[in-house]
Parts: sequence; structure tokens; C-alpha cells
Amino acid sequence: MDLSILSYHFMQNAILAALFGGVACATVGVFVVIMRLSFIGVCLSHAAFAGAMFALWAGFDPLIGAFIFSLASAAVIGPLADRGELNADTSIGIVFSLMIGLAFLFMGLIKGPKTEALNLLWGSILIVTNQDLILLGSVALVVVILVTAFYKEIQSVIFNREIALGVGIPASLVFYGLLFMTGATITVSLPTIGGLLIFSLIINPAAAAYQLTYSLKWLFFLAAALAVLSGWVGLWASYVFDVPSGATIIVVSSVVFAIATLFSPKRKIKRLKEDDEPAPVFQ
Repeated sequence: MDLSILSYHFMQNAILAALFGGVACATVGVFVVIMRLSFIGVCLSHAAFAGAMFALWAGFDPLIGAFIFSLASAAVIGPLADRGELNADTSIGIVFSLMIGLAFLFMGLIKGPKTEALNLLWGSILIVTNQDLILLGSVALVVVILVTAFYKEIQSVIFNREIALGVGIPASLVFYGLLFMTGATITVSLPTIGGLLIFSLIINPAAAAYQLTYSLKWLFFLAAALAVLSGWVGLWASYVFDVPSGATIIVVSSVVFAIATLFSPKRKIKRLKEDDEPAPVFQ
């Protein structure tokens, strides 16, 4: 393996960005996969992109605009589903359609070259700054601390909100908090992965880990490990073959998901059940 990749400062930053972004994205991805809210990653990434386009058009920091739009969308999705008695995917679809319209509207209003806008659309993990690393690391740390501190409450809500509410857990508050956490993670990952690709890094590692374990704790660990592995292998492959790094990371994460699905112990259990044989018990 060519280890000269480690001698470049920009690649060292990219490796750290893959570590921090992988842990944060995979952690929120576990919520998204278990609660069957896969579309929320697409919705919030486009909301962050729309906010960034608005900021570029209005003349302020795109990251601030991305934060505002992403968190505002996360704040609207939950109450819209609850008050409108809609399926969560329906309210996510409504917000998504508005955000994708605003994103391309603001992009069209930006005068002159749209290089910065296109960089946010595709992202570039190879131009991560120290400020970006601090922000990514901070969000990853906050996400891990929150999940650890409220693990039991979160565990109850992601499996059944109504039962959690019935036993006195503020289920709606926890659910909205998860949406905010997803929005914040997507926003800080936007410059490195890009608005079009970030949802793949949220879904793929968590979905791959879901094939390998029934334990929620192991699901968090495996999802984070597979996300970081996808980031590092994708970076190495992009360096060796001179191809776009963000797209390569996503392709690698998809391959990891395919391998996990192929060798999933759950498939073996399902086959055993079909053959009326006793199923093994996971510890």
C-alpha cells in the first residue's frame, strides 16, 4: 500500500475529517435507519444546500445559512407530521420539495461564476481547513456525548414513540432533538462531502451495520467503524487512482454495505427459520 499519502498536510486533514464526519454521520444514521426515515438525509442535505445558496446570494457565510435552513427544516418536519397527522415521510417530502426549489432558485440568482456553489454541491474533503476540522470534531463529540447521556430515552423513542410517551419519556422532545442533531451533522459535513452525497454517508454505514447485529450499542460502534473505514479507504483510492474523493468515499461505503448484506448473519437466521431449524441467539 502506498503510504506517501500520509506525508501531505491536506491529506492528514482529510483523514481527520473522515474520522470526525464518519462518526457523526454514522451515529445519526443509526436513528435514520432504525426509524425508517431514510428520506430525511436527502431533505436536510438539500435544506443545508439551499441555506448555503441563500447565504452566497445574500453575501454572508454559507455555513451560517446552511445551519439556519437545516435546523429550521428539522424544526418544521416533526410538528408538521404530528399536527397534520401525516406520515413522517410525507412531511419530509413536503419540506424537501420546498428546499430543492429554493436551492436552485438562489443558485440562479447568484451573479457571476458559481464555483463556490458547485463546491458545496459536490464538496471536497481535500480542502478542509483547521476551522472545519474543529467544527467537525466538536459536532462529533457533542453527538457522541448526547447519545451516551440520553441512551435509554433515545433507545425507547426510536423503537416506539407512543410507548415511550406512555412511560413518561418526553418522546416528542427527544424525536425533535434527533432531527436537530441530524441537521447539525449534515450542515458541518456539507463542505467536505457535498450536498448531493452526504445522505449516502449517513445511510450506507448504518444500513451495513444493521445487517451484522441485533444490539443497538454494537450498531452504533459498527456504523461508526464502517463509516470511518469507508472514508479512509475512499481517500486512499481517490489518491491512488486520481479520482474525486467524495464520490469515491460514497462508492466504497456502498460496496461495504453490499459485502455486509452478502455475509449478514440475519440472512442465515432467516434461512434457518425457513428450514424450521433452531435459530442461534445473539449475545
